[in-house]
Amino acid sequence: MKKKGCIWLMIAGLLAGMLAGCGQKESGEREEVSVFQEENDGQKLAGLTYQSSMELQYAEGFDVSYYEGGYALIDVHDSARYLVIPEGKEAPEGLEEDIILLPRPLDHIYLAATSAMSLFDSLDALDAVKMSGTLASGWYIENAVTAMEEGRMLFAGKYDEPDYELLVNQGCDLAVESTMILHSPKVQEMIEMLGIPVFIDRSSYETHPLGRTEWIKLYGVMMGKEEEAEAFFEPQAQVITDLKDFPNTEKTVAFFYISTDGSAVVRKSDDYIPRMIELGGGRYVFDNLENLESRSASVSMTMEEFYAAAVDADYLIYNGTIDGSISTTEELVAKSELLADFKAVKEGNVWCTGTYFYQATDVVGNMITDVNRMLTGGEDSQMTFLKKVN
Repeated sequence: MKKKGCIWLMIAGLLAGMLAGCGQKESGEREEVSVFQEENDGQKLAGLTYQSSMELQYAEGFDVSYYEGGYALIDVHDSARYLVIPEGKEAPEGLEEDIILLPRPLDHIYLAATSAMSLFDSLDALDAVKMSGTLASGWYIENAVTAMEEGRMLFAGKYDEPDYELLVNQGCDLAVESTMILHSPKVQEMIEMLGIPVFIDRSSYETHPLGRTEWIKLYGVMMGKEEEAEAFFEPQAQVITDLKDFPNTEKTVAFFYISTDGSAVVRKSDDYIPRMIELGGGRYVFDNLENLESRSASVSMTMEEFYAAAVDADYLIYNGTIDGSISTTEELVAKSELLADFKAVKEGNVWCTGTYFYQATDVVGNMITDVNRMLTGGEDSQMTFLKKVN
């Protein structure tokens, strides 16, 4: 009871400190991290001797530099830098203050970024994930479900409402968050004030489907499983190579969902999902759509704007991962009556992703194959992620 009381006193004290400092910065504002230096000087670190850099084929959102003694610097672009410290060694003196230290072993991880779980699973590193930001019922990854049912992985609250006491009691040594945490900066600050480093997974910003999958190499560095990461990734890259033979059908596809405020939320044109549609033989309806407000891959527009661009699209794919799956066109039209006029609705070419689509970072080829089967008259019984909306 004394330990529990001390933890709550510590959390209360930290919260009081955070509230006292609210007037010093605008709500949600965090100091920008200077990640890049001219001519890629990020490889140069005080007290360490640079050896080499990781070779990446598709991922553009991070770099990894290796140093003598087994040290590795993970540079997540426009985010933060993380120094992975070998077990039994210390951080070198004179490091820049913005570098976040990740001393191995990292074996008490709180994972709130759902897209990363499949990569940890593929690395055979699920034992390091002791806490989840998703309930067992919310996972499609069988090993994660089993771990939670057996008590080897505990539910520690959603990303925006973590159980701080549980994180402390379980000795959490790393919180892996999605970019959603950027909408809850006070939560991130609280976790960091508890002495827990926060890693933000930005794989959703990758422009190529395999760019997301290649983040397995980053987690391989964290877990000391670089060889396993390489061994997993190469066959996945070959799958994409094999799929390049899909002919272009010239059929247009819109990928979207309707938000609670009635707007349509789509993906910007250089996102990995439009790239999947293209690799599957289709053409994304938005040619040069950008998000001018943020780096987010999602773009919100009025229904009138969406209507103008997608009313004649050959196929509609409803993003059930965000808004929940739909099974009938009546459910779809209930979200906006304008959708009744869409060509795809009239011709019965409406499809929906399953709720677990974003978790499947490790099998991107399956979604591309699904798209191709959709465009060529395939049955949804043959598909992994897409279901026909009747």
